[in-house]
Parts: sequence; structure tokens; C-alpha cells
Amino acid sequence: MSEDKKVRFIITRQEGPESNSYVQEFELDHRPNMNVISALMEIRRNPVDANGKETTPVIWDMNCLEEVCGACSMVINGKPRQSCTALVDQLEQPIRLEPMKTFPVIRDLMVDRSRMFDSLKKVKAWIPIDGTYDLGPGPRMAENKRQWAYELSKCMTCGVCLEACPNVNDNSDFIGPAPLSQVRLFNAHPTGEMNKAERLETIMGDGGLANCGNSQNCVQSCPKGIPLTTSIAALNRDTALQSFKNFFGSDKM
Repeated sequence: MSEDKKVRFIITRQEGPESNSYVQEFELDHRPNMNVISALMEIRRNPVDANGKETTPVIWDMNCLEEVCGACSMVINGKPRQSCTALVDQLEQPIRLEPMKTFPVIRDLMVDRSRMFDSLKKVKAWIPIDGTYDLGPGPRMAENKRQWAYELSKCMTCGVCLEACPNVNDNSDFIGPAPLSQVRLFNAHPTGEMNKAERLETIMGDGGLANCGNSQNCVQSCPKGIPLTTSIAALNRDTALQSFKNFFGSDKM
């Protein structure tokens, strides 16, 4: 039966960052357990559109193919998600593929996610330790804290939450939900906590927490189910306390 069944794709394409976008349709033979990535691979092997005209292979980004790297994010039937876990049989036909609009398009479905990575640098989303010599085991983290911190560590910087957030756009400097959640993660770490005040003061400035409109689109779209809005709420409390510390000059609060 699958030999007679066809799968139709409507793909938004773009030759380069400065080029105009256009739509191209492709039709493939259905295969069991087919996902969007395998369909794109089939188009790459035989780049012929639905009208039988030869064209250039569709370009997209991918790496792990098991929803870990976050590279294959795109908009599928109007919803930003990972294409490696988007099963064709669970999608409405025809399947529409578009690049994420929050990030600049490199070509076709591939985008430049530098905006998100620059935001992670801005908030120092890492544990700054001197790796030139063995420091020995670090301080232990309480089990209850470790459990919710692990949930935040699942972030794969896919950019889906930024794409879903209406406050992340060309007219805003908002860093987005993912970098904010990483601030909470690294501030919770016993060693990363030494830079807690610096991170909080960063997100208290332009592009930080004040730009969040609380639409909650991010937590609904996150492929890993990370409690992003919970992190944002916790950071609102932390920044309020930090503002009091800054005003009164106390480090005991």
C-alpha cells in the first residue's frame, strides 16, 4: 500500500541571505516510519520537484538525528520543532517546511543561530574555573536542587523557544527564554554561583527580563519540556533581591 501513497512537501527556499524566498513543491513515495529528515535526504538524492523539473538540493542543518543537538529546527506546518522527530504519518498533508524567522536565513531551511549563542555569552552561561590544574572535587549539590537543575540542563540550544516567543524579533534586543533559563541553571551550581550577581545584573539590563511578555509560548513549544516560565518567575524574584542588594550595599540578603 505504501508504494502507491505519495507524500507532498511545500518547502520555502532561499538561495542566500540577501535573496528573495520562493516556494517549491516536492512529491515523494511514502515509506513506513518516514520522518521529515529522511524525506529531505530523499529530495537531496534526487532533487526533482513535483512537476518533474530538476532543481538544486534543499539545504538544511542537522547533526545527531535523535533530538539531542538541536540543529535541525525548522517550522513544520506552522509550528517550530525538530525535524528529526517529526514523523510524516503524524503530520497534516501537504507538509509545509519553512526556516525559522527569528534567525537570519543562510540558505533554504538553514539559519544562523548566532543571536542565541551571543546571548549565552552575554549572560556567561558557563562555569568559569581554571582548568590548568586539578582542583579536586567540587562542592556537592543538594539532591532536590540537582533534580530540577538537571531538567534545565536538557536545553539543546535548538532555538525553538525563541522562534515561538513573540518578543524575540528584529525590533527587540530580548535575549529570549533559553538564555534566561541557563542563567538560573548556572546560578544554582555551587561553583557557578560566584558569578550569580553578575549574571542577574546582566538580565536586569536591556534585552533582559523586562522584555518578557509572559506569553508562555516558549514552555509550550520546548521539545524537552523545560520549565522555562518557572525559571523566568524565579529569576524575577532573584533580580528583585539583587536590586535591593545593589541599593543597600548588603551581601547578606
